[in-house]
Amino acid sequence: MELGTFGAVMAFASQAVTQSAEFYETARERAKGPELKDVLKSLQDGANRDRATMEQTRRENVTEMILEPIAGLRREEYEVRLSEVAPEADAEILKTALLLEERDQRWFRDSSAKLPLPEVARLFRKVARRKEGTILKLRALTG
Repeated sequence: MELGTFGAVMAFASQAVTQSAEFYETARERAKGPELKDVLKSLQDGANRDRATMEQTRRENVTEMILEPIAGLRREEYEVRLSEVAPEADAEILKTALLLEERDQRWFRDSSAKLPLPEVARLFRKVARRKEGTILKLRALTG
């Protein structure tokens, strides 16, 4: 399904970071290693911060969202079905966390190029850059 409006883009952004935050919370309870637990807590905090930012941005730009069509973003390209993944071991948790961070980074980078609102595009680029850092951290933990 095409995410053809500003409202649809912001709703998906909020859903994506909410999905990540919920996974990190659950995974932290299952994780065995203290370092992984700390990383998951940091990722959860970041995802919660991003969710609040997405909601605030959507509210502040409600007028513009009605007027600006967006093309070229399809939900299917960014969906991660966590129901098909049930990580128990730390290595599996880490792999799933990396998958979510890579999806989020790709989503915010790709959508920032499509958004006609410069301040929102800038915010999305900032989130994408922050995700690059967390991806590097997760890859370092995978050994």
